[in-house]
Amino acid sequence: MDNKKIGIALSGGGARGIAHIGVLKALEEYKIEPAYVSGTSMGAIVGVLFAAGLKADEIATLFKDEKIFKWFKVEWFKPGFLSLAGLKEILLKYIGHNKFDKLQRHFFVAVTNLNLGKGQIIQKGDKLIDWVIASAGLPVVFAPVQLDGYMYVDGGVFHNLPAEALLGECDFIIGSNVNPVSRDNKVESAKQVGERVFNLSVSQNVLHSRSYCDFFIEPRDIINYSLWDYFKIDELIEVGYTATQKVIERFILPEFGEPANKIAR
Repeated sequence: MDNKKIGIALSGGGARGIAHIGVLKALEEYKIEPAYVSGTSMGAIVGVLFAAGLKADEIATLFKDEKIFKWFKVEWFKPGFLSLAGLKEILLKYIGHNKFDKLQRHFFVAVTNLNLGKGQIIQKGDKLIDWVIASAGLPVVFAPVQLDGYMYVDGGVFHNLPAEALLGECDFIIGSNVNPVSRDNKVESAKQVGERVFNLSVSQNVLHSRSYCDFFIEPRDIINYSLWDYFKIDELIEVGYTATQKVIERFILPEFGEPANKIAR
């Protein structure tokens, strides 16, 4: 794939999105290097760090060092009781700027415009991290982000796997989805109901986006983890890594061949 332009779309999915780090790690080891990255919610957070030049292991270290409780700040008297102001500070610290055009890879972030009632893909400007924070703003839980006169929330409402953003930019698109829908007999608590409704609501737009992907990664074992399992970082990364390794060996290598200098794990 040396002469091909590769893109990767990373879905939203709360803590499950940490599995994207494992996806990127497996691709690194096989010298498959996407130059184009799109993401929604947690996929946007992992994606922007990757687009800024961080390796998978460096992103994993960030997630472990910057504990999840640092990400959130309580917001009283707003339509959402938390904000991601802490995460904004963390991303600025590691990325070092707030501009799309200073990233090492092309980056596209999906957001939902509450006022206009539509999904948008953002790829340029001087509010890079603000758009990522908006993309990760799960409605009701997080206060909407106001940008350019509009209110924005989680991009997953319309584009939970923003593969469409990569059309016309890449020769091959890899999709990484961490929200597979399966039968669930344990929908009992309010938390479980909310999580199930979220998964079902975004599944339809993922089905549409999947059709644009040349290769598709969807770890089946991810169903064993909740949207809120933020402290199971190593496990989630391993789930993403294992699933990606299987896709590479079963589908990508037969088509393109073994890379000459695969990195040993």
